[in-house]
Amino acid sequence: MPTSEPVENWTSSWLDAVAFVLGLAVAWWAGWNSGDLIWSLWLSSFVVGYATIVWMIGQPAVDLAWSAWRERAIVGADRRSLIIFWLLILAGASFLLAFFTVHFGGFHYVHSQFLISFFPVDLPGSGRMSHAGMTTYLEVARRYWPFLPSAFLAHRAAFLKRPLSLGRDLSPSVAGGKSFSSLFAVPYRNVIRMHMLIFFFFFAHFAGLENFAVYAVIYAVYFFPWRLIRKPATESAPISMSTGT
Repeated sequence: MPTSEPVENWTSSWLDAVAFVLGLAVAWWAGWNSGDLIWSLWLSSFVVGYATIVWMIGQPAVDLAWSAWRERAIVGADRRSLIIFWLLILAGASFLLAFFTVHFGGFHYVHSQFLISFFPVDLPGSGRMSHAGMTTYLEVARRYWPFLPSAFLAHRAAFLKRPLSLGRDLSPSVAGGKSFSSLFAVPYRNVIRMHMLIFFFFFAHFAGLENFAVYAVIYAVYFFPWRLIRKPATESAPISMSTGT
């Protein structure tokens, strides 16, 4: 039987409320304006999203490698076959990680060039930069990392689930009845939501609506547990990849 996944309901949303209060407290304590809030969302979009991708690739790879070692006597695998299998897992995981590093990272790179045109980041000793580079990203991380704990707390559901589990017959199963491709839609879906909120902050800034109440409403949209609304009434059974009857 595949490993059962933790079931979430509305009683667990109190942690989302904690994340909301924590994120709002950080913004208030630091005295952030629209530009600061926008860059903090950009940073959380990249860091949390990329961490989700690493988890979705790394967890199945480690699970498969460990299962191969644990069940080596049952399947009669010798050391050479085991090493070859591990190398194939490593190659596949490395390819996926490289692909999403370029794709996901490239998306945020392009978006950062757009953001810096309207919300420049002052660098110590260098003034304002016309384009975002490594020094810009390091400065963004230095300034806005306090927002990351609340962002990770709000997106904890992605790390509480096992993207791939193995049954007794070693057949892989995708959690929640999803396809492999739909699993990687999760970080991108969060990115879309975050960047929609960035545009709301953008509008509030140029419309002269910069005040704490507006920030609180937009943050409430960010931290609201939308996953509980999208969740079907009855959980789907995991999709098994077994070819047996």
